[in-house]
Amino acid sequence: MQRRRVRPRRVTFMRLLLTIAVGTVFLVALLAVHVSPSSSYSSSSSPGAYKLPKRHEIGYGSWRSEHKWVQEAVPQLSKASAAHHQWDSRSQEATEEFKKLWKPPSDRGFVPCTKPSSSYSSPGESRGYLLVSTNGGLNQMRAGISDMVAVVRIINATLVIPKLDKSSFWQDSSNFSDVFDEDHFIRSLANDVKIVKKLPKELAASTKIVKYFKSWSGVEYYQDEISRLWNDYKVIRAAKSDSRLANNNLSSEIQKLRCRAFYESLRFAPSIEALGKLLVERMRSYGPFIALHLRFEKDMLAFSGCTYGYPSSTPIYIAAGDIYGGDSHMADLQSRFPILMSKEKLASAEELDPFRPYASQMAALDYIVSVESDVFVSSYLGNMARAVEGHRRFLGHRKTITPDRKSLIHLIDKIDRGSLTEGKKLSNMILEVHKGRQGSPRKRKGPISGTRGKERFRSEEAFYENPLPDCLCRSESDDTTGHHHLVST
Repeated sequence: MQRRRVRPRRVTFMRLLLTIAVGTVFLVALLAVHVSPSSSYSSSSSPGAYKLPKRHEIGYGSWRSEHKWVQEAVPQLSKASAAHHQWDSRSQEATEEFKKLWKPPSDRGFVPCTKPSSSYSSPGESRGYLLVSTNGGLNQMRAGISDMVAVVRIINATLVIPKLDKSSFWQDSSNFSDVFDEDHFIRSLANDVKIVKKLPKELAASTKIVKYFKSWSGVEYYQDEISRLWNDYKVIRAAKSDSRLANNNLSSEIQKLRCRAFYESLRFAPSIEALGKLLVERMRSYGPFIALHLRFEKDMLAFSGCTYGYPSSTPIYIAAGDIYGGDSHMADLQSRFPILMSKEKLASAEELDPFRPYASQMAALDYIVSVESDVFVSSYLGNMARAVEGHRRFLGHRKTITPDRKSLIHLIDKIDRGSLTEGKKLSNMILEVHKGRQGSPRKRKGPISGTRGKERFRSEEAFYENPLPDCLCRSESDDTTGHHHLVST
């Protein structure tokens, strides 16, 4: 049998993917150089942050025994811990450099403002029931569900707890209550929409219309075209849930409702929350840490050999699914950076086994750790990265580095050609490029100029990627009274 030849175009694409992955690790390396985390570091928390449960609430053993378990599982950590104490005894200058590295960008006074206005009314009499079939991975489904909550409000319907995607690439059999806290979801949105767990028996056999809602639709589409269906049907099934609502130009009340649903109501199931928070606590025991979200595919494995002087004592949490080729492809990176962790390393087999067969539940664990990390970096701007970035903005603009892929590719090409060498000059160039890409407050980006139709909507920054200005307001102090009030932008 003849071997199939790899087409030049495919080779170019594979090289592009690899370069982006390498560039991302390169960027994080430069930002972390000469820094080792201190065990005395305490991360600042915000009112909306995940609150770590007490140890007795989780039901695990004492933290001392857990700490010992982790060190036994990863022997290199003992050496890294000793390095921390050596670093702590260095000059004040090093301490200041350490603080500067991990310091989040200024939030410029922006805080969550998702409460409805005084004129906001409770849901009126329902005209019918909306069934929702979600599609995609965890965060695509979360965004779709949150949009459907808003749609239900617009068309004055009752939402039946959505069906999660069980037929896509992930082949996940999880039900809604397996991934999310169903009772909290219903209870927290009671003043916004009516939600039931099941369709009433008397309507089970009724005629239902299956509808593919138009992508990026505004309120008028749902009020006019979809609401009209209630004249003939009592049950509407939304065949898909992703990107069915416009990112912009919706009323303030609808936008705030989307944020309440996404950031507050779609809380993960208690078992996922408990283990996720425990993973955060275990990572935090080694100091401030970076969560690095990577897509491990065949063409992106060489990143593991590119360290570029990354300090070996920096804790890194790898937020990813199954790694192609397993641990063998991570051996080099692991040997250089002993605190290279993942949920599989931080949790025991007994703790993780209940979640292993379910991709969405495993992704939820990565999501919790990524949101709570001191620095978040992603090599790929997919649904996970967008959701985490938006959530971190919502919780106080936590440091989130968005790699400038074009600039990184350009610089790495120069290195390949020999016109640029690694060193201080390159480091300064990359730091300069990323000064404004670390999660500081800014308004959500609109469409790219010149685009039309669906491409125009597709080019916009996703609503849940950046909730400003709709769900974040500046808190200002009144000099005459000393009271604080929110000022929308």
